[in-house]
Amino acid sequence: MLCGGTSAARPATKETQQMADEVKPQLEEKEGKKFDVFTAVEFKTQVVAGTNYFIKVHVGNDEFMHLRVFRSLPHENKPLSLHSYQSSKTKHDELAFF
Repeated sequence: MLCGGTSAARPATKETQQMADEVKPQLEEKEGKKFDVFTAVEFKTQVVAGTNYFIKVHVGNDEFMHLRVFRSLPHENKPLSLHSYQSSKTKHDELAFF
């Protein structure tokens, strides 16, 4: 893996789902709607001064969203933040840096 590049996509884990759940309220506020389905499917990571997590989330029907979640370094003791997201994605759209 290149320094600063993203890892290969991996199946979502319990931890990935917990991260998605933690930023879900931030996303719902930005989108102005609630998501009944919110299932992390896969993720990539990028190590920066902290870690960016790119998470593909199933939000119902054939709809997916890509989330970019930032986790700061442990000593900074900051909450996870939803850095940005992409909506109107499909199951087969590749998770890419954004």
